[in-house]
Amino acid sequence: MALTADVKEELARVEVPKTSVRAAELASVLRFAGGLHIISGRIAIEAEVDSPTVARRVTRDLGELYGVRPDVSVISPSGMRRTNQYLVRVLDGETLARQTGLLDARRRPVRGLPNKLTTGSREDVAAVWRGAFLAQGTLTDPGRSAALEVTCPGNEAAMALVGAAGRLGISAKAREVRGVHRVVIRDGEAISAMLALMGATDTVRNWEELRQRREVRATANRLVNFDDANLRRSAQAAVAACARVERAMELLGDGIPEHLRYAGELRLAHRDASLDELGHHADPPMTKDAVAGRIRRLLAMADKRAADLGVPGTEASLPADLDDV
Repeated sequence: MALTADVKEELARVEVPKTSVRAAELASVLRFAGGLHIISGRIAIEAEVDSPTVARRVTRDLGELYGVRPDVSVISPSGMRRTNQYLVRVLDGETLARQTGLLDARRRPVRGLPNKLTTGSREDVAAVWRGAFLAQGTLTDPGRSAALEVTCPGNEAAMALVGAAGRLGISAKAREVRGVHRVVIRDGEAISAMLALMGATDTVRNWEELRQRREVRATANRLVNFDDANLRRSAQAAVAACARVERAMELLGDGIPEHLRYAGELRLAHRDASLDELGHHADPPMTKDAVAGRIRRLLAMADKRAADLGVPGTEASLPADLDDV
């Protein structure tokens, strides 16, 4: 989770001059990090975040944008949580809930995202994503399972976040696992684009460098595995060919045509060589196809002789532990 913490630290320090953009980010944090509660008959707003820097940013924005001074407390690690959590709470929060769009005009909780957020400018929409990531986002290392993911309070919020990503030209998908709604971006280019739009420029640079290194390493590994597989197949083919040639020469004895006998002896004399290398060892040199053709005719002649005699053919001499080639 070190990568996620680095992103949040960088995003929490993004300077936003426009009030509407700051308000969009704050409303998104409050929506994804907590929600509305009734405490002593009053509506309270709570937001639980995992970074003190994010908690300070939320506290500052609440004061500067809405004149609200929240209570901030530290929740110690317990259960599955291994780090401190930071709870930002506004006890008398009905007015703030209306201002941030968490309550509609009829005092009903908004289930998705406030309409004014998802229909705002590109800066506002990017701020919505920044707030959602600060609240409940994770970023995994580049590779086969790379993902930028936001845990959502419900399906409506997830679909609203997917729509916001679409407005930014980025493809995101909503999914539900064990009752938890998430929005996920998996494509490497899309992850970089979203990080840049949110303002995590340093993370984008580091993440891209890491992604390129992993892609180069993965390509190299594939080539090594490919070469290893080819070498293994070539070695097995040579072992099989030598075993069959030995059986063929045993079956045919002195009745082998001289040019076929020469090809067979060449194969047995250079057991690890490829067909192309066998051709170079021949005197005079032969092509790979010429060597292969002579050995095929030698084996075919021996198998026909074995069938006439009613005895096992050349394939019967293959080692039992040899893979199919």
